[in-house]
Amino acid sequence: MANFTDRENTHQHISKQYDNQLLDIRSRVLALGGLVEEQIEAAVRSLVDCDVDRARQVITDDYKVNSLEVSIDDECTQILALRQPTARDLRLVVAVIKTITDLERIGDEAKRIARHAVDLSAHMPKKNQLTELEHLAAHVRGLLRESLDAFARMDVDAALRVVQDDRQVDREYEAIMRQQITYMMEDARSIPVCLDIMWSARSLERIGDRSCNICEYVVYCTKGKNIRHISIEQVELDLRED
Repeated sequence: MANFTDRENTHQHISKQYDNQLLDIRSRVLALGGLVEEQIEAAVRSLVDCDVDRARQVITDDYKVNSLEVSIDDECTQILALRQPTARDLRLVVAVIKTITDLERIGDEAKRIARHAVDLSAHMPKKNQLTELEHLAAHVRGLLRESLDAFARMDVDAALRVVQDDRQVDREYEAIMRQQITYMMEDARSIPVCLDIMWSARSLERIGDRSCNICEYVVYCTKGKNIRHISIEQVELDLRED
């Protein structure tokens, strides 16, 4: 009887350790997301304010994003090897691995924006050239924040709202591209500035796409459905039918 009790206690202890590990990787994903969001905000601010020092700090701090991503990935590998999770726990670990990959790449996009900020500082762009870019950046940061919130709560409805809202990000991005092309056609001297703005806008648009990826992983983890390459309308229809 004592042996059975000892085994039961050991099982409960191991089970609690496992649950804590799963909770830890989820909380660390959110910490990585917060760090990446700070990088985006600082990069865009350096661009708008022509702040070279801040831009260089963003570039330097990218190692923090990379280091945390590698650490979480290592922990996930240990869970897969030692715990051999099944069903929803396995989907969670897979979703975490995919999410941190996207967050690391979002960090790379922030670094690219910071590099464009350094280039732009030599040309001093007109303030009105950056207004729409600043608005796009705020929208994209909001999408990232909402996608991380959806991940934290494993909220499918919130995740789908982010995917839907990304269409507006695409429209804003296209408007910036048209605007900068117009500037270049009117004055060839503006070409270097316009190109840096266009590449920065492209980075922001990619951040929006990667935020949507995170939301797709939320649906995968919660519903067991892979919704990549499926229209949002079809996804909503499929989920209603479940």
